[in-house]
Amino acid sequence: MNHSGIVDMVPAEVRREWTLNGIYPNKSVYELFCEHVCQNPDSPAVVSFDETITYAALLDRVRRLAASFKAVGIVSGDVIAYQLPNGWQSCAIDLAAAAIGAIVAPFPPGRGRLEIVSLLRRCAARVIIVEHEYAGVDLCELIESIRPILLSLRVLVVDGKERNGWHTMDSLFGAEPIESSQLPTVSPDFPVRLLISSGTESEPKWVAYSHNALIGGRGRFLQRIHVDGSAFRGLYLVPLGTAFGSTATFGVLSWLGGVVVLLRQFDVAAAIQSIAELKPTYIFGVPTMFQRIAADPALSKADTSSLIAIISGGAKIDETSIRRCTEAFRCGFISLYGSADGVNCHTTLHDDLEAVSCKAGRPNPEVCSIRIVDDEKKEVPQGCVGEIAARGPISPMQYVNAPDLDALYRDADGWVFTGDLGFIDDDGYLVLSGRKKDIIIRGGLNISPAQIENIAVSHPAVVSAACVPVADPDVGHRVCLCLALKDGIERPSLSQFTRYLHEKGLDTNKLPEYLRYYRQLPLSPAGKIDKKRLSAEVEFSNYTAKAGLAQLANQL
Repeated sequence: MNHSGIVDMVPAEVRREWTLNGIYPNKSVYELFCEHVCQNPDSPAVVSFDETITYAALLDRVRRLAASFKAVGIVSGDVIAYQLPNGWQSCAIDLAAAAIGAIVAPFPPGRGRLEIVSLLRRCAARVIIVEHEYAGVDLCELIESIRPILLSLRVLVVDGKERNGWHTMDSLFGAEPIESSQLPTVSPDFPVRLLISSGTESEPKWVAYSHNALIGGRGRFLQRIHVDGSAFRGLYLVPLGTAFGSTATFGVLSWLGGVVVLLRQFDVAAAIQSIAELKPTYIFGVPTMFQRIAADPALSKADTSSLIAIISGGAKIDETSIRRCTEAFRCGFISLYGSADGVNCHTTLHDDLEAVSCKAGRPNPEVCSIRIVDDEKKEVPQGCVGEIAARGPISPMQYVNAPDLDALYRDADGWVFTGDLGFIDDDGYLVLSGRKKDIIIRGGLNISPAQIENIAVSHPAVVSAACVPVADPDVGHRVCLCLALKDGIERPSLSQFTRYLHEKGLDTNKLPEYLRYYRQLPLSPAGKIDKKRLSAEVEFSNYTAKAGLAQLANQL
């Protein structure tokens, strides 16, 4: 156990081997960032429509913020939580915390009161940094209302106008820069960031990562996909507060010395403009984001010549969407299978379209090894379907203050059990087969939502699709298909769409019984399709309809 109280579930001798093999840099995040500042002080570090911040300028702001953190009593092992839109401030907080040995715990805007309470309590945050307002909610007022039950919370910081009892970000950045001699020695094996993972639990969970695991795991993943030696310039459509977004500070800035390109929040028109004007080489997003951008006619008129590839993570993407994206963006496509829990496997630019659309890539042991295991956690023969287990340099330390989750998902050797199903094919590719828990059971028949969604998205009018279960007293669940269509398209009826699904090969006994249309499918704070919200809306609609029929029957 280290000074933060976080235990590393990966055996020390295994971590040591990764260091001896040169996979881990064995330097702190802040040290590595400073090396890039020395080499290229005037190179851009963070770019947005509003401003460009160089490496030297960012370091100055980081040192000022680190001085302020120390001044308000933050010490090594303390947790600094923040909920902010994408901006250079997030990168500065990450690096300033790393400089003093503290731990950041960012989470994306959009989390509600109950989840914020759960997250701050679970990580025992000493500091919370928020905007004054988000989506009409006074965040300062919200934090003040829950502070009495968050015993560890001591420092409140607002990015905005002054408020009694709160520090402002402007005031923290106004401090004199801290001297290097005043900074502690920080072990690269100590935790530096908590990644948020929703998983299948009722509450989101935190996963603790060390400096080495973030740099030598998540940073090395970026290095593997970008091998031509030119400057890495990554546009982040996903929130930096997500696990996917963690590669910005720790991978692009501290490891590669590249450029982070940011939009304050996802917007199709702004994304297309940023591609044309800010010239990223890679774009980080989730399938729904790429589907929306590809469906916008404005993309065909934009200059996309700077793009090497788009990197799609967060959810599996279908072959039709991949084809549409490669044609619309006019660049390569990399599909990432990964999670905050320590899983990483991805396709490469050398893989053909079939491999990208049907497979998750070849596991890279220098980032993450993959095993396929049975219900007894024993490895199965190659080609057999089982649960995906992962361990590698990217492996996190543990779930934070959640020994029940460690016991459920981790073993004594540091392997994490994902709940995902898959197999390793004859060519060494990982092929995903669904999730243990992401199955709709109707009358004893297991129905894969992904299978229906993939066929649905192949319809020329469909932008994105999601299947959710609807409770039914007779068969357990029925299937509701939720669709977002291209603008100006006439909506097919349920019978028309099920006919299309059947003609495309979907079994009759798997056809959906309900069909709902959305202008845009709702997204979670991480940018994924929010199936929990869809399920709740479908259930409410179904309940309301039944109640209406019952009332009508009583009247008759």
